[in-house]
Amino acid sequence: MSDQVTVSDLYSRAKEIKKNNQSLSYKQVAEQLAKEFAGKPFPSADKLTIPEQDRITQEEDWTAGLPVALRGIQTEDWKEVALGVAICLEKVENYEKEWGREDAPVKEWHNREKGISEITEKGVGKWMPEELMAMAQRNTKQ
Repeated sequence: MSDQVTVSDLYSRAKEIKKNNQSLSYKQVAEQLAKEFAGKPFPSADKLTIPEQDRITQEEDWTAGLPVALRGIQTEDWKEVALGVAICLEKVENYEKEWGREDAPVKEWHNREKGISEITEKGVGKWMPEELMAMAQRNTKQ
């Protein structure tokens, strides 16, 4: 078995560090992570992802630090890798605190039609022939 870690492994470890000591800053989490993994083989750049975050947080958040982590992998600098992972963790945790998890039941703020449904209906009604409109309404009721 290889002792090469993945970015996903690093993320899990950073999450554990933060969970075990909530008072640590994300910078301190990164420092601890870098110390723990110093001297070990770097993650492979072709597996630069945290797939378990796909259903939890928007991609823009969980990928925020990956360019920094990639730079660290390329330059073989554990401090950079750990900083990138800590940025991802910070973004994910802040997103979850503010908005909840993406895989949680739909909340009102997720309603993408809020505020535009009347305008959409008016626009569609103006441009769609009556028979197509009736057919579309029948199909959506089923």
